[in-house]
Amino acid sequence: MQKSPSNIGLLIALLVLGSWAVSIIVLMQWHFSFANPLVYLFVLVQMHLYTGLFITAHDAMHGTVSPNRTANNLIGYVCTFLYASFWYPKLYTKHHQHHDHVHTHDDPDYHEGGFWGWYVTFIRNYLSVWQIVVMAVLFNILKIWIPQPNLIMFWVVPSLLSTLQLFYFGTYQPHKGEHDNKYFARSQAKNHVAAFFSCYFFGYHYEHHDSPGTPWWMLWRAPQPPKGGVLDK
Repeated sequence: MQKSPSNIGLLIALLVLGSWAVSIIVLMQWHFSFANPLVYLFVLVQMHLYTGLFITAHDAMHGTVSPNRTANNLIGYVCTFLYASFWYPKLYTKHHQHHDHVHTHDDPDYHEGGFWGWYVTFIRNYLSVWQIVVMAVLFNILKIWIPQPNLIMFWVVPSLLSTLQLFYFGTYQPHKGEHDNKYFARSQAKNHVAAFFSCYFFGYHYEHHDSPGTPWWMLWRAPQPPKGGVLDK
């Protein structure tokens, strides 16, 4: 499946960005109580929108947001910075190393170990001291105008939870264990609702490796993986 020459990908990227922006602006001004169960629902909503930011940046890394290279890369820079002050070129290089050297020692996303060891290694591969400094400075500036509980619950916590969501559905589940295909990847069982809410169809991971030019919002239409390429239900 080839990338579309239209700008529908750019419109979808702007929809994700706009949804994240509206949500976080509203939630930063909300006078909430920790006893209100809506707080925890909105944390999950924010987590999902943060994941959307990263998945959108991921599509930019594959040039599927826009046929205009400048617009495509601009979306990538904006999404990675808003997600957690990531530097887009660094993520771009490492992600393509993952595709080129999947399941080898040259794959920055692969680790021979259990879930938490793999997760820590995964985060350390992408996190930098400068990124932590930028986030700390931003936090201390923003808390001048925004209540600290709002910053923690709707800015910090959802972003951290999103890293677990992305890692579990987009790296650990697809690539753990043994495989019998050239991408060393499996996909979650076909359920488009579950696939969207779990990780924007990124759980259809064999399909992504088989056709990296297919944007996230079209992965549900990709052909089924070969036998053995689907995770047990």
